[in-house]
Amino acid sequence: WSQVPSIAVDVAVMERTPLAAVVPVEMGWTDLGSFGALREASPLDPAGNALRGDAVQLDSQGCYMHGEDILVAGVGLEGLVVVGTPDAVLVAPLDRAGEVKELVEALGPRDEVEEHPRAERPWGRYRVVDRGEGFQVKRLVVTPGECLSLQRHAHRDEHWIVVGGVGRVEVDGEVRSLAVGDHVLVRAGQAHRLENVGGVDLHLVEVQVGPYLGEDDIERLEDVYGRGNGD
Repeated sequence: WSQVPSIAVDVAVMERTPLAAVVPVEMGWTDLGSFGALREASPLDPAGNALRGDAVQLDSQGCYMHGEDILVAGVGLEGLVVVGTPDAVLVAPLDRAGEVKELVEALGPRDEVEEHPRAERPWGRYRVVDRGEGFQVKRLVVTPGECLSLQRHAHRDEHWIVVGGVGRVEVDGEVRSLAVGDHVLVRAGQAHRLENVGGVDLHLVEVQVGPYLGEDDIERLEDVYGRGNGD
């Protein structure tokens, strides 16, 4: 994500393609380029507030409030945007919410800017729930029938605890079944893969320990999705 150019999709793709076709149409349209536009496009309560996700207000007017995986609550607010995610909270007047770009630039190379705590993968998804010096904790969800690549890491150990569903794990050629409560330890350098062999999502808690925990510390040996080491 950090390597994607900061260019609008219409400029980077649509204005460059020779294969586009355009037809006239009468419809409502907005590019939703601001929190104010999101508020206007959202259902409003009687006080003009747009509440999305886990958001609650009391005696507030004309606000846009969005809680993603956390509760956002406001009392006596007027004309504000309040957005809460697991790794950051934004509070700003709606008429100045367009300055978020400058705010992100002022933050510099923080983890909250460079890497989102939730990521979608072909096999499912994961979310970072905690991190500190030398460790990182994730929640992994593997969808039925999908599997992680056969891979190894140079700089970290991984501890997996199954908290839902059933699966199958391979570590250095040894294969075994997994059920709720089972634990797997994968040392740095060991080739491993994980597969959901059940009919419901496979849920795991993963604890990574090591001197370097970047997502680029992955050497893929086999991958059913055709990904390389840098993908």
